[in-house]
Amino acid sequence: MSDLFSQSLRDVLKVSASSEPTPGGGSIAAITAGFAASMASMVCNLTIGKKKYKDVEEQVTRIRDRALALMNRAEDLVQADMAVFGRFMECYKMPASTDEEKERREHLIQEALKGATETPLDIARAAVSILELVDELAPIGSQMAISDAGVAAFLADAAVRSALLNVDINVPLIKDQSFVAKALEHKNGLLEQAAVLKDRAVATVSRRLQSS
Repeated sequence: MSDLFSQSLRDVLKVSASSEPTPGGGSIAAITAGFAASMASMVCNLTIGKKKYKDVEEQVTRIRDRALALMNRAEDLVQADMAVFGRFMECYKMPASTDEEKERREHLIQEALKGATETPLDIARAAVSILELVDELAPIGSQMAISDAGVAAFLADAAVRSALLNVDINVPLIKDQSFVAKALEHKNGLLEQAAVLKDRAVATVSRRLQSS
């Protein structure tokens, strides 16, 4: 598995557009979350140190530091998503000539499917955390960069929804119905949280753009 973050952006786009199995949708969702966090951090950095925003500087600095941590988390999740998909593909290549081999192969496929479901949920959780930061930042970030807070909100929301499509494609194949029920419950909760946070942040951004 190659390290995407050691490649140029152009090369990442090329491999994403190719027939290579990774990076796939989950990894791209995590990259999108990373860009959302970077936009939130940029708004913070354009706010910190400005006299006009001195009263909120401590709060914005905390938001910036958390955004940077989530940006790093997104990078880790890109690699995790690629790794878990690689394990899934390896399971399908295992021998299945005997009943014992078939049973072992099926068990490992089921475990890999669970991993390929948990990682997108982790990506969506990280993206929701980014939306929480953007929701907090939108009313207080620099007016000059407020549109970028909107970009962060839309990207983070897209990351949530994109990542969770990988849950939808995996759960029909998972036999453990208790796991499936919990995964779908978490998925639906994340979608609801993301919708509320995105709508509120974007509404705040829109109001501030109109008043500028």
